[in-house]
Amino acid sequence: LKLEEFQGGSFTISNLGMFGIDEFTAVINPPQAAILAVSRGRQEVVLRGSGESDEEVPTVETHMSVTMSSDRRVLDEAMAA
Repeated sequence: LKLEEFQGGSFTISNLGMFGIDEFTAVINPPQAAILAVSRGRQEVVLRGSGESDEEVPTVETHMSVTMSSDRRVLDEAMAA
């Protein structure tokens, strides 16, 4: 991207998942209002109800963490949430 193609932007996505990062907090670069930190997808075993009985069965699910940081001068906490 050329400088003029991203100047004055409002939102950034930072993806470190391809480096095996489980969770991180990204730093906002002015003039951005917010940044979304995206981590890797990781498989975890969880217990889920089978629906047919009260018994829980182990299931493999893909989980990932996303964290949003925002500039409070632009987005208040309620809007960011």
